[in-house]
Amino acid sequence: MRVSASRRSAWRAIVLGGALAGTLDLLFAAVAYGYARGGTEEDVLHSIASGWLGSRAFDGGGPSAVLGFFTQYLIAMGAAAVFQAASRWFPALRRRPVPAGLVFGAGLYAFMYLGVMPLSAIPFRPSFAPKALLPALAAHMFLIGLPIALCASRFGRSAEER
Repeated sequence: MRVSASRRSAWRAIVLGGALAGTLDLLFAAVAYGYARGGTEEDVLHSIASGWLGSRAFDGGGPSAVLGFFTQYLIAMGAAAVFQAASRWFPALRRRPVPAGLVFGAGLYAFMYLGVMPLSAIPFRPSFAPKALLPALAAHMFLIGLPIALCASRFGRSAEER
């Protein structure tokens, strides 16, 4: 069975957009939440894994860090897939990737901080104080939403749209 060119381009947009957004977000978290607070990359990955494991993630060593790593990219690929699917229904999202990506990133921030994180097992509550909210919101807009939208615009177009 052959995969259509349109489906291949959608997969390319999802994988590249998710990988880029996941990496940029992870680098931001390592700098802003790891190094700046005297932690390490592994601490950041444990924090991500704590969504599944709660406070046990911080005592989980390498296996917990690996879970956090894969969770990071699973979430990023999922976000890219949602954007790619939405852009099939609303092609303007691919034609205007900068505003679409920034709005998508802001919406993703709200979804993660108001929906996913409160329902997860994380042993802390996210802060909505401006000094915490603004950098996290900006990271979601510029480091997650925008790369996903740009990859969808560049790689996720169907043959008819090119």
